[in-house]
Parts: sequence; structure tokens; C-alpha cells
Amino acid sequence: MTAQWVSRTVRWPARVGLGLARSVILLVVSVLYPTAWVLAAGLVWLEATTVARGRWDTVAVLALFTGAIGVVVPSGPICGLLRLLVRRWTGTALAHGYRPITSIVRLSTGYWWNGYRYKRFRGVSRVNRWVHRQVRDPAAWHDRRALLAAPFGVGVVAALPVAGVAAGIWALTQTEIRLVGLLSLVAGIGTAPYVWHIAVLVLIGLLRPSPTAVLSQRVAQLTEQRADATAAQAAEIRRIERDLHDGAQARLVALGLALTTAERAVDRDPEQAKALLREAKATTSAALRELRELVRGITPPVLSERGLTDALRALALDTPLPVSVEAEPGFDTRLDAPIESALYFGTAELLTNAVKHAHASSVTIRLCRQRDTVVVEVADNGRGDATSSATGGLAGLRRRLAVFDGKLSLDSPAGGPTRARMVVPWTSS
Repeated sequence: MTAQWVSRTVRWPARVGLGLARSVILLVVSVLYPTAWVLAAGLVWLEATTVARGRWDTVAVLALFTGAIGVVVPSGPICGLLRLLVRRWTGTALAHGYRPITSIVRLSTGYWWNGYRYKRFRGVSRVNRWVHRQVRDPAAWHDRRALLAAPFGVGVVAALPVAGVAAGIWALTQTEIRLVGLLSLVAGIGTAPYVWHIAVLVLIGLLRPSPTAVLSQRVAQLTEQRADATAAQAAEIRRIERDLHDGAQARLVALGLALTTAERAVDRDPEQAKALLREAKATTSAALRELRELVRGITPPVLSERGLTDALRALALDTPLPVSVEAEPGFDTRLDAPIESALYFGTAELLTNAVKHAHASSVTIRLCRQRDTVVVEVADNGRGDATSSATGGLAGLRRRLAVFDGKLSLDSPAGGPTRARMVVPWTSS
């Protein structure tokens, strides 16, 4: 009991110091945005009275520019800093709720499409996209409203222990009110370890995305996923058509010509007809093999017949390096066919990367269920330093999983190892 009391006594000054420091940080950050408003208004007044001198058209332009620099630009970074503080101090991750940034695409006409407007130059299109995002995104206005309310909700609460300590220290220097100063100092120190928690709870309530922003972001995500799924489907259809045209169709045409030639030569040159028939037989076998490979590329038979675990074990046998597949007990439940297909081809993509880019000597695939999700983890002992570009295979894998509300996380430090996790909601057929 004595040791616990001593331990608490030793920890108390650290908790007080930590609480005061966090209260000061919250107080300072919460007043940054209103300070930017005041500075912007002051600059506009200065420009109107000294620089423009009554030229109201110039004043309007200067006010618009100053307002953008002083009011619009700081809101995103300040809210980002506040969300970072909340995550570091409490472990609570606050989604910003912003709509996804659309890619800038150059069209055949030479114009650039940024998701909102067509522009002649790429730089102008980028600026136009930023302006539209700041003006039209509900999450941006939600953040600005939260920052305007933060001094009253967060700043006032965070200022209580700081003001108590500061007032107490000052009052102790005054002979007449030393007792009041002592009480104020004790109140500030006593509340310091707890008040910042209340301020953070208020901050979480202010920064949490509004239902409108969440709905808008979800609609944008679904629209993007639908576009990705449509593009992927069209690309897959083109691949199948190309493989059929260049492979099986060409062999079947050659087979028909060989049979026609054999039919004409069967009477005058039986040996030549037999040779042509043997060639036609070989062509038939090659065409059948290519058709089987094509079908396997669409949906592997073992996947549709025996499920994901056995399909990944069959895939491991075809990989030119040692691959072990570990499934937790009870993972034999069949998943929905589209999800099994996405996880199967996602694992195939990760194995290909391990062979071609990571130069790994072994790979481990683990399948497990965590709460209401399915987790497929692919770990290799390669050289690591894997990154996900906007157009690479990993980006395509993320888009494939996003259709099912799934996610791909990648941990690949330089020198390895690389660990990729595919997580999708658990649904069984």
C-alpha cells in the first residue's frame, strides 16, 4: 500500500505537467483560426485605407485574395493538426469527411478534366479543382464552422487550469490576496490532469464529420468504385476478346484449313492427308489448352469447386518459390463468389510482386477471421521498400477490394520484410 501511494505521488507532478502542456496546446491551436480572421480583416482595412484609398474595385480584389489566404487556406491544416493531436493523445481517429480528390485527366481534345470543369492548361485545372473543393465540399465548411466554435468550446475549457495556475502565481505575489492566489493555484493544479480530457471530448464533437459530409463522401466513393468496376469489367472483356482472337480463334481457323486441305488430299496423297490430320490433332490440343487457361484466368475451377483455401494452396504449388498457406481452424466456410475471386486474384498479384520485385525466397499466406472481417495476409522475406503508385497493380487491388468495402494495408520497410493485409467484411454464401 505504501509503495502504491509513493508511486502515485511521484506520478502526480508528471500528470499535472502533461495536463497543463496539453491544455496550453489546445488553447493556442483553438484560437489560431479566429486570429487568422482578425488578421485578414485588419489587412483588408489597411489595404482599403492606405493602399487602395477608396478604389472599391481594388479593395474587393484585395479582400478576396486576403480572405482566401487568411481564412480559406488555414482551415484544412489547422483541422488536420487538431485531428492529429486527438489521435496521438486518445487513439481516436477522426475522419475528415472530405470528398476524394479526383484525378486530372487530359482528353483527346487537349483539355484537362478535373472532375468539375474543363480547362485548357493543367496548372489552371489543378487550381480550379482546389477552389471547387474548398467551396463545394460540405466537409470544408464543417471544418470552418468547427474552428470558429473551437475557442468557445475547447479554448475556454482548456484555459481553466492554465488561468488558475497563472492567476494563482500572480496573486501569491500580492500580499492582500495570497490566500485567494493559493486557492486558485491549488484549483488549477488539481484540475490540470482532467480538464484537457473534457476539452478533447468537445473537440471530437466539433470535428466529427456531419451526417451530410459522411453521406456525400460515401456517394463520391460509390461513384468512384462504380466507375472503377465498370472500367475493370470493360478491360477484362477486351482481354478475353483479345485472347480468344489471337489464340483459340486463330488455331481453330488453322484447324479448319488443315481439315479442308486433308479432305482434298485424301484420295491423291493419303500420306499427306494423314500428316495434315496429325497436325490438326495437335492444333486441337493446343486450342483446348488455351481455352482452359483462359477459363482459369476468369475463375479457377478449384476456386469455384473447393473454396478460397484450397485455391490458394493450388496457387502456391504453381509459384516458383516456397509458399506456405496457413488457415485458422474453422476457415472452411465458403464466402461469396465475388469476394473469393477478389481475394484470390489479389493474393496472386501479391505473389507476383514477391517473385518479380521483392526477390523473396519464401512467402507465407495466412487466412483468418477477425470479428466480422476476413483477413488474408501475405508476408515475404524480400528486400521490401514496396510502394503503391496511382496506376500500379496495388492501386488496382485497392480498387478491387473497395467494391466490397475492403482495404489493403502494406508494411514494407527498406530491407524487408513485406507484409500485406487484405481485409474485407465477412459474408458467407
